[in-house]
Amino acid sequence: MSEVLVSEVPPELARLRGSIDNIDTALVALMAERFRATQQVGILKAQLELPASDPAREAQQVARLRALAESCGLDPVFAEKFFAFIVAEVIQHHEAIAGRSS
Repeated sequence: MSEVLVSEVPPELARLRGSIDNIDTALVALMAERFRATQQVGILKAQLELPASDPAREAQQVARLRALAESCGLDPVFAEKFFAFIVAEVIQHHEAIAGRSS
């Protein structure tokens, strides 16, 4: 078996990796935008003295995102786990915001 040196990456592999890098960049930018929006939600919830977590909203989102994932050919279990991770982080941010505004 011959070893492929890093400098000898096949063009198709390099193209696919470049595409993945572009997608990762877009994902990070979208996540930053999402967290800016959820920060505003956290501020509003604190002002209105609403709880950081909204289980009914979260359940609606899980159902919506699972269906969306299925329609896009993405494992809905993965989509739900990813969403749960994001929501947990958002709730921590909302709790911190509420603590600062008390």
